[in-house]
Amino acid sequence: MSLGTSAAGVNENPARPPQRRSSKIWWVAAGIVLLALAALRGVMPSSHTSTPSRTNPSPQYGIAVNSSGGAVAPAADFTLDSTLGRPLALSELRGRPVLLYFGYTTCPDICPTTLADLRMARSALGKDGDKVQVLFVSVDPERDTVDRLNTYLGAFDPAFIGLTGPVAEIEKVASRFGVYFQKSTVESAAGYLMDHTSAVLLLDADGVLRLMFPYGTTGEQIAADTRPFIR
Repeated sequence: MSLGTSAAGVNENPARPPQRRSSKIWWVAAGIVLLALAALRGVMPSSHTSTPSRTNPSPQYGIAVNSSGGAVAPAADFTLDSTLGRPLALSELRGRPVLLYFGYTTCPDICPTTLADLRMARSALGKDGDKVQVLFVSVDPERDTVDRLNTYLGAFDPAFIGLTGPVAEIEKVASRFGVYFQKSTVESAAGYLMDHTSAVLLLDADGVLRLMFPYGTTGEQIAADTRPFIR
């Protein structure tokens, strides 16, 4: 089961499913700390080339990262198998903001709620919604094949792109963004669930990590904070 609440660890929207394992809510806070550390490292840039400094819009709802001013490097590039039917590199999406989320298809509550919010965010942006890419990285590659991701994400928005690959590669990519995940055995038909950081990350059109949206941020709120980054 994915972990996630508001930054304070409170389910602020009663329509949203509460977490069933509140004893592990500290993982959400840990993810925020890890994300902040990753931001300070420039999310492990793959080169020494930095992008020109830009005015970073002040978010109304998300948590700002890489907002201290000055030149910052884009996130380190990575390539994984994608629902496009070919490997996709993060760098191929330069030129438009990316809303990046780590989750899995058998998640019972948090992931589908977040994907519905991301669908709403694109809708709230109107014609600019097509200028924003939602990227879903599976933290359960054992079960999440490309075909399975394609079917799952297509039920939310056919424009969403799913990524999967070897567990070691997923772990490497997740760690760069301060995302934590771990298999959790349960007594159910599923066999196991995945505990994981549940934040949505916003990378700007240059590939620089700019904002983190804690679980519970609505689609309209995500759209409001994403709009200033659309070119």
